[in-house]
Formats: sequence, structure tokens, C-alpha cells
Amino acid sequence: MLSPSQIAAYRRDGVIVVPDVFSADEIAELRRVTDDFVARSARIAANDDIFDLEDTHSAAEPRVRRIKTPHAWDEAYFRAGRHPKVVAILKDLWGSVRFDTGKLNMKSAGFGAPVEWHQDWAFYPHTNDDLAAVGIMLDDMTMENGAMLVVPGSHQGPVLDHHGPDGRFCGAIDPADPALDVSRAVPCLGKAGSVTVHHVRAVHGSATNFSGAERRFLLYQYRAADSWPLLGFKDGMEKFDELLLAGERTLQPRLTAVPVRLPLPPAEYQGSIYENQRATGRRFFEPAAVREEAAE
Repeated sequence: MLSPSQIAAYRRDGVIVVPDVFSADEIAELRRVTDDFVARSARIAANDDIFDLEDTHSAAEPRVRRIKTPHAWDEAYFRAGRHPKVVAILKDLWGSVRFDTGKLNMKSAGFGAPVEWHQDWAFYPHTNDDLAAVGIMLDDMTMENGAMLVVPGSHQGPVLDHHGPDGRFCGAIDPADPALDVSRAVPCLGKAGSVTVHHVRAVHGSATNFSGAERRFLLYQYRAADSWPLLGFKDGMEKFDELLLAGERTLQPRLTAVPVRLPLPPAEYQGSIYENQRATGRRFFEPAAVREEAAE
């Protein structure tokens, strides 16, 4: 599925964009399902097991910033997480593939919330770092609508501190950390149907969507079959093996010398990364509310 140059780029930069992975019909189905979920969110007023809501959400104007574990709620999302082309891409990188989990991050036009700089590895360290997130573009990704930004090569560097001033995990890097250099960050741009693949240790984030266009990004996390979570797998071995998509089951985790910083003590605000980052007290990206206040 991947060319030698794409594999080399991923090894070097920790991120690649692969065009035309999903067909127009597949993307249209995922958009329809997503629109239905947003319509359903009008019936709730607070975050629940499915929805993470924007602060400005209301029944009259439903605003969703994340659909949690979408693969658990609809068959179209389930199929997308196990798409043969996605599995083939990851097999080219690791040889074996195990599904982890997923989320649909939604940045609605004009107010979609930013995500502060972070490394996924800070949330779920494993015995080795053959892990990646695959992002499926349900809409065209542009600089204006808050495309994901990644610092090339940062996956080969340290695990930065994701703890807040109180010492608790907050899921965000302090923008003043001298080890954080985002001057080289590049946007992951592409047309709907393209996918991004970013390494679990790559530093990334995204700005508020100030454009008039939607930005819906369906993200699934994967790991090699011999990469085991250091914090354990609460559902047991049988469920863990059910997540295997390519390769053979193994009872021998591969241990590599990778830096680890545990996400403990746990975040003050549990739930999605948006909730975790509420406690950071330090912002790099401008939220929509700030721009609205400045315009008044």
C-alpha cells in the first residue's frame, strides 16, 4: 500500500498524508452517519458516553466537538476502523496490527475547539512505540479550518511533560517548555478521503476552526501486535486478542528502550483530551471565545 518513499518519510518525520484511501461513497456514508449523531445530540445537555459537547452547545444549535468511541455506536464507523487499506498501510510499517480505540474530532465552522500541543504517547505508553493514529478526513483539511499540525522528527525526541501546575496529568505540554519547538510544525492538509498517519510520540496539536467550513476528523489508534500497554488492559486477554487485525497473537511483548512518562496522578477532569486540557491553565492556540470578545 505504501511506497518505499512514503515509508521512509514516516520513519524520518513521524507523519505522512496518504491521499484517496477512502472512496467518495464511503466518505458520504460517514458524513451522513455523523450528521445523524449531531442531530441526536440536541436531546442532551451535558457530556455523556457518546458525546463531548462544545461549551456553546444547545438544543437549538447542537455543537459536538467529539463523538467518543464511534466504532462502538455505528457499523459505518466500525468498518472504517478496520478498512483493508488502513490495515495494509499499518502492515507496511509494522508487519502486524492491533486496533486500540477511536474518536471523531469535530471542528464546526467558526468555533471548533483547538487541541493543545501534546504527544499521544503521554496518554498510553506501551512496551514499544510501534503505535500510530490514523486520521480519516471526512472534509477537506485546510489551514483555515484547523488542520492537524505535527512537528516533523519530534517522534525521535523526548517525551515532554504533560502535567499541569498542580502536578497532575493534564494532557498538554506547557507552551513555555524550552524543549517544545513548534516553529517547524507542518499542517496535514488533504482532500476528503485522504488519511494521515502520525507516530504515537510525534508532537501535534490543532488550532480553532475560524473558517466557514466544517472539519470532521475520524481518528483511530493502532499498535503492533507485540506492543502491550504499560497501564494494563482492563478487559482481559480474550478481548485484547479480538482487536488483532493482522499478524499473530503473542504472549511475548517486545521491549524497546523508549522514553516513558506515566500519565499519573490522573487528570483532574476525566474524559476526552478536551476535558483533560481544561486544567492546563496555559494556552498556545486562541479559542473562539477570545476572538469573539476582541471583535466586540
